[in-house]
Parts: sequence; structure tokens; C-alpha cells
Amino acid sequence: MRSLDETEATASADVPSIPSVDLGSFLAGSAAEQKSIAAHVDEICKSIGFLIIENHGIRNDVVDNAWSAARTFFDLPLDEKLKSKPADPNCPRGYFPLAAEALARSLGVETPPDIKESFGIGPLHPPPYEMAADDFEFHYGENHWPMLPMEFRSALTSYFEAMSALGSRVLQLFAAALELPHDFFERFHTHPMCALRCINYPRSDEPLLPQQKGAGEHSDYGSITILKSDPDVPGLEIRLPSGQWARAPLVKDAFVVNIGDMMARWTNDRWVSTLHRVVQPGATPGGANRRQSLPFFHNTNFDAKIECIPTCLRPGEEPKYEPVLAGQYLIERFTSAVS
Repeated sequence: MRSLDETEATASADVPSIPSVDLGSFLAGSAAEQKSIAAHVDEICKSIGFLIIENHGIRNDVVDNAWSAARTFFDLPLDEKLKSKPADPNCPRGYFPLAAEALARSLGVETPPDIKESFGIGPLHPPPYEMAADDFEFHYGENHWPMLPMEFRSALTSYFEAMSALGSRVLQLFAAALELPHDFFERFHTHPMCALRCINYPRSDEPLLPQQKGAGEHSDYGSITILKSDPDVPGLEIRLPSGQWARAPLVKDAFVVNIGDMMARWTNDRWVSTLHRVVQPGATPGGANRRQSLPFFHNTNFDAKIECIPTCLRPGEEPKYEPVLAGQYLIERFTSAVS
């Protein structure tokens, strides 16, 4: 593994711009309006790979209930939370205590474990065909629901379903941005390996280890990520093309969407999967006591073959990547980051 010293840069400025896109206007717009919005999204995904989705159609109560349930769960005593910790450390579902993961290791960067705790769930329904037992267990196995808080399961289930629907709408926009039929991605997401994580970054008043973060530098592994970021507490940082780390803006009534590695492969790197990280609360004077986020990873079917999209290949150009099967690719990426 390489040292983070090779890539570390100081965050000294805000992100110049994470552009906002009105999803509702795209979905209800005329052909000309859709083409204009899609072209704008293509440029965003080529340059920074992050955008803010507004007019998304998700009810406030669905978001608020999930946010509140997650916060209540993280406020429970540790021994109560550990009851939903999976026995298998490579299982992506259930409770992950502090220092259980080091995301930078997925890039081959050696760092101390991340200072965060999380709870994850996977798909709510299995795929309609048989598959190897280990593969099924990793992606579609039983969720480890806690007993407390009582509203936790229903709140997160409703949020998961809402994010799945939103992901489908965002992919219509992305298909248009790649000059494809709006339903192009639909056949790759009929039984998707979606995952929801609730993440709590507690304040750290003790000095962190060298190169230690709330979440180390990483890119997301799958198609797209839909993030409900903390509206009041900063921490998300994005690595700009210059190599500088810059602070992302606070977003209140919208979602941050970013490109994942599989989408970058799909587009032959026409679109960028941007490195990002989270700075620990309390790392700066006057820092908040905690930071929370709800990232939803909208991934493909297990058996989806990810190969270069034809519209992303110029005449005479060869694909940069060999085709990969999505399920195995995600397993390898996730397990590489587990401490």
C-alpha cells in the first residue's frame, strides 16, 4: 500500500461550485428542455462528478423520520448497538462501531481506521433467480435490524424505497445526458444491489492519528450515490482536479448525487468518480459535537455486465477497461476497506 503523503493536500477553500439540477423540470419538460438540462448534467459529470438534485419529489416526512431514527439509534448505549453487529466482519449490513473501516484502503492508501460508526441495510427483496450462496449472502442477505428504536425499521424501509425510486429517476436524466434512451439503465437495475448507510461522526477532542479522518479519501464503488448530508455541520470535502481538497457546501432541502466507479467505467472515464473524504467534527475550533449523513448507494443488478457504453467511445477509440460483473466487483471493493 502507498502512504497518504503522496496524495494529501490541505483543504483551504470551499468548492467553487457544485451545480444544482432541477430534476422535476427535466422529467416534466419538453424535449428541448430535457436536452438542455441533460447537456448541462453531462458537463457536470465530466468535470466534477458531483451535483445537487433539487425538486426531487421525496416527501419531507420520509427524510425526517429516517434522520431522526438514525440519530436515536446512535444515541443508544454501545452494548445495545452491538446487538445488531454482524458476526461476519465482511458483511455490509448491520452495525459497524468506531474504527471498523478505513475507506482509503480501498485505494491502496494505508491510513488508521476512520472515526465513524454506521448502520447499513441492503436490498429489501431478493433477486428472482438462484445464485451462489456466498454471493447471495453478501448482497441480498438478511438485514440485522435492531430492536431499538421501535420506529427504526419502518423509517429506514420507507427511506430506502424512496431513494430507490429517486435513483431510477436520476438515471433517466443520466441516460439522456449520455444521449441514450431514457430507460437505458432500467434493465440493469431490475433487482439492484442498493445499500443504505446511516453514518455518525462523533466529535473528537483527542488528537487524531496522523492522516486519520472521519472518512478517509475514497471514491464510491457503484453506479451513483444519493447523499442526504448533514444540513448544519460541514465535513464533506471533495478533491478538485488541481489536487486541492475543498469543502462542499451545506445542503438543506436537496440531495447530493455523485458518480461512482462503476459509472466511470461504464462511460470510459467520460464521467469522473471524484475522490472525497469527511473531516471529523471538532477537528477545528468550535466544531460541532457530531455529524450525520445518510448515503444511499444505487447499484446495478448482481449479474449486470459493465462494459463501455457505445456513446462514450469515439471513432477508433478502444475501451479503457475490460468488462466486469458488477456483483463481484463490489464485493472486492467493499472488503478491501474493512479494518
